[in-house]
Amino acid sequence: MTQRAMIAATAAAVMSLSMVAVPAAAQEKEKCFGIAKAGQNDCASVNGAHSCAGQSKVDMDKMEWKYVAKGTCKSMKGLSLDEAKMSKKG
Repeated sequence: MTQRAMIAATAAAVMSLSMVAVPAAAQEKEKCFGIAKAGQNDCASVNGAHSCAGQSKVDMDKMEWKYVAKGTCKSMKGLSLDEAKMSKKG
C-alpha cells in the first residue's frame, strides 16, 4: 500500500468514526430553555429574535436554550420547548 493510500484509508476511518459518535452524543442531551446566561445560548431563540449561538442579550431568557445532559433540565429550573412556548403566549 502506498503512503498516499494509507493516509486516505486512515482519514476515511477517522471520519466514519466521528460521524457515528455524534448522533450518540446528541441522544444524551436535551434542549433546556431559560437557563442560558447572556451570550451563552446554544442556537436560535424560540421567538426568532436571532438565529445563532451566543446572541442572547439577557440572562435566563425563557426563549433561549442550552444543551444539557438528558434528565437534568428540571433540576436546573429549566423549561422544555413546549413550556417555553406556553410562557411566550402568557
